[in-house]
Amino acid sequence: MHLLTPDILRSLMAPHEPPCVSIYQPTHRRHPENQQDPVRFKNLVRAAEVSARQKYRDIDALLAPLRALLEDRDFWNHALDGLSVLAAPGLFRVFQLQRPVKEIAVVADTFHVKPLLRVVQSAERYHVLCLTRRSARVFEGNRDAIDEVDPGALPADIETALGEQRTEPHQTVASYGGTGGPAPMYHGHGSRKDEIDKDTERYFRAVDRAMIEHFSKPSGLPLVLAALAEHQPVFRGLSRNSALLDAAVEGNPDAMSVEQLRAAAWQAVEPLYLERLAGLTRVFAQAAAHRKGTSDLADASRAAIGGQVSHLLVEADRVRPGRIDTATGAIADLPLHDPAVGDMLDDLAEIVLRAGGEVVVVPRSRMPTVSGLAAILRY
Repeated sequence: MHLLTPDILRSLMAPHEPPCVSIYQPTHRRHPENQQDPVRFKNLVRAAEVSARQKYRDIDALLAPLRALLEDRDFWNHALDGLSVLAAPGLFRVFQLQRPVKEIAVVADTFHVKPLLRVVQSAERYHVLCLTRRSARVFEGNRDAIDEVDPGALPADIETALGEQRTEPHQTVASYGGTGGPAPMYHGHGSRKDEIDKDTERYFRAVDRAMIEHFSKPSGLPLVLAALAEHQPVFRGLSRNSALLDAAVEGNPDAMSVEQLRAAAWQAVEPLYLERLAGLTRVFAQAAAHRKGTSDLADASRAAIGGQVSHLLVEADRVRPGRIDTATGAIADLPLHDPAVGDMLDDLAEIVLRAGGEVVVVPRSRMPTVSGLAAILRY
């Protein structure tokens, strides 16, 4: 599984040559449930084709990678919980997701990215660094699932990180007495444990640097350390990763099942998740009381066009079909099957992000409003 980062999301929100095809569907990890997944995908591709042909003629090249994916049996045999497939002229992106998504096929002038916004902006996401003295692995998780990710440039083991630079036992030779005296005596400086500890620290530093550069900095996700109790203070003492949480998973990560790792990691992350959502809810309530917050889409759209929205909470899986006038913020409710129509909540989130605001996609049970949105205004 590869990372879906804010930078990748921003690139998808940038203008692309239409038509932009967005397909989402729930998928299944195990047989026999996963046998239905390619069938459902085929139906969604067909629906996207019918919609696209209402406005565009030559779309065979656009549909070719979608049809090729349909025939990739290995891909469908290694699915996660959800799937996002985005296609436009010269662009094709596939994201396997750790949570189910609502089944939908949208053809519009822009991509439908709100389900991906939930992934990227969700307060539930986190990384886990599974660290031993000799190896490192990285997982990405949320409340419900956890999966190992491609380590990329992360040094997966101590041999890779240190190579020939690993510390060798250091000895000196001393001779006592004159000629013909006793044989030279060999003295070791530092125990074998000292040498192991030195190499361990060097390896941990290499892991920390790579973790910051390739995972924490691009994603902005909190990091949970899963390691033996004796290794926790060593890594924390040298780490420069501001994303590293105080809460940890103690124990040998190699001896844990994936489910044990997920449960322990979520126990560390959940208090932060609940605290963040509660804080945003309080801020919205205070803002609304002083007329600096709104749950009305028309008001929020006008404010977003003017760059007034600092924070936007959007309800996950909520869709409001229509168009937002990007000049005035005026909204128009329209049927979603029209290829020129998208999701206005999706469009609103994009407008806020482009203006430098923050978007958080929230489960329905945590939304402070019934309209599907809560906007906090700068002024």
